[in-house]
Amino acid sequence: MPIDPLVALAFSVQSNKAVYALLLGSGVSRSAGIPTGWEVVLDLIRKLAGVQKEKPEPTPEQWFRGKHGEEPNYAALLNALTRTAAERTQLLRSYFEPTEEERSQGLKSPTVAHRAIAELMRLGYFRVVLTTNFDRLLEQAIRDAGLEPTVISTADAIKGAVPLAHAQCTIIKLHGDYLDHRLKNTPTELATYEKPMDSLLDRVLDEFGLIVCGWSGQYDTALKAAIERCPNRRYPMYWAGHDTVGDVATRLINLRAGTKITIRGADEFFANLRDSVVALESLQDGDPLSEKIAVARTKKYVSKPEYRIDFHDLLHRETERVIERICGPEFPVQGVQFSPELLERRLASYESSCGVLLSMAAASAYWASEEHYSVILSCLRRLVEDPLPSNGLTIFINLRRYPALLFLYVTCLSAIGGNKYDLVARIFEERVKPERHRESGQLIALFHQYKVLEHGAQKFLPGRERQFTPLSNRLFECLRPMLHEYLLGDLAYEGTFDWFEYLAGLIHCHRTADWITLEKAKTEGRDPKAWGPIGCFGWRHREDSEWLLTELQIKDGVLPERLGRVREAFFQGNNPGALARFLLAKEAFDNFVVSVVSGWN
Repeated sequence: MPIDPLVALAFSVQSNKAVYALLLGSGVSRSAGIPTGWEVVLDLIRKLAGVQKEKPEPTPEQWFRGKHGEEPNYAALLNALTRTAAERTQLLRSYFEPTEEERSQGLKSPTVAHRAIAELMRLGYFRVVLTTNFDRLLEQAIRDAGLEPTVISTADAIKGAVPLAHAQCTIIKLHGDYLDHRLKNTPTELATYEKPMDSLLDRVLDEFGLIVCGWSGQYDTALKAAIERCPNRRYPMYWAGHDTVGDVATRLINLRAGTKITIRGADEFFANLRDSVVALESLQDGDPLSEKIAVARTKKYVSKPEYRIDFHDLLHRETERVIERICGPEFPVQGVQFSPELLERRLASYESSCGVLLSMAAASAYWASEEHYSVILSCLRRLVEDPLPSNGLTIFINLRRYPALLFLYVTCLSAIGGNKYDLVARIFEERVKPERHRESGQLIALFHQYKVLEHGAQKFLPGRERQFTPLSNRLFECLRPMLHEYLLGDLAYEGTFDWFEYLAGLIHCHRTADWITLEKAKTEGRDPKAWGPIGCFGWRHREDSEWLLTELQIKDGVLPERLGRVREAFFQGNNPGALARFLLAKEAFDNFVVSVVSGWN
């Protein structure tokens, strides 16, 4: 069974504390606006050319070589541009330390990646970091996390350093520190390391697994050579990079029998790794690993306002993953022939594809604050409005909305369990456009189970031919596992499920009712009646026609508790006219339900 490489890495890191070392390149500091060492050298050449009133053409490197007859050298450039240590420090700070304006923009400060690494080091998962970066952002993040790192940036520093086995946190800066003139930048400087640094590097590569991020492997000959000569493969290598990596990286990955992890950036990668490892620490039972991690991260992100963006990205990424799959070749709508068996397989596959997303939706709806509602709504709208092909087998075209129906049910059931009727109201009233050739409207008026699978087609579900509400019954059964945590006990789940489906039918009736017809029937002494979707609450209570008049009975104009919550969420303010129409809609829908279920036998 294939497993996501990030999940495999998280599991390995969590179960093997302090076994992995990190190898970080300039890509880790890229989002902070920190230049690479070579970019600093090129800019210093431009400054030197400017001092000499020349243009560094055709390239800064070629200009320097032609002008001075040697390769660009970091130390020589600094000596040419500055006269004192104070001048040198001030010049370099402009590259690596933020101005007030840069600080206000979050530049040249520890990034999400730096802080995620620092948190993992604080928790003891990493102890050693190899880095080719000159900046001090990781050190700053580690100190902010409450640790004092041992920093080794020169061969001399190795002699007095605390042994790796005893140090809580060691950063080995292979190319040096930006305030030390002994930096390594050029191909010549990077061809070899001093013997003490080589020996320390050999020890790390021999004794630790390796997680590489932000390093291309293109120019650092000495570091490549160290990886190539490492004799042992005690622990694996993971290489995090974009879709394609260069020939050097590919060769090193193959040499170490490493695993490639495709990432969009260092910030997202290390944040995901941190959250996954922390989730695994407390989640040790047998549920699917990826689902456990996703739910734990969802709960974390809705717990604090500062994770609002992370919550948005997490839920949207999983929504897009589901859409990509359900619109893919696994679910064709053209060139297929209908059969009950194919219908059953499609539904089961949709349910499997949505499992992680639905568990995340349940956690989101139960724990979210109002500031998170827009994310939940946008994901639901995305599922409902997913572009559908204009031709093909209609039953399977409509069935592509099944994930949206699952998401709708799970979200509303969990929201009701958390007493968040305001979220249910927002969901029902969200404007959507399920069909491109029709106008948009409120979700509750345009989308329900019969828009996914018509009542007649539901009878084709194997084993459900004699059921009154086949699809509703299926939803009731398949959604139970992911709501155990929020609706405790089978009776609570059944009661909430019935109440939600009744509420959805009632609000649908209210939003689509023909008020002239209903009011005329009322005036003429006839029972007003109006359509709304009926779920399995109908047959479950068909032997008790008084069910609608027990918990939901209105006495002396006083609404029962449940209807009171609905009125507060859906019909705010004291508007006698709005209340009267709501009560008329309830009477009309109740009459419709009684008339339908009385014929079920």
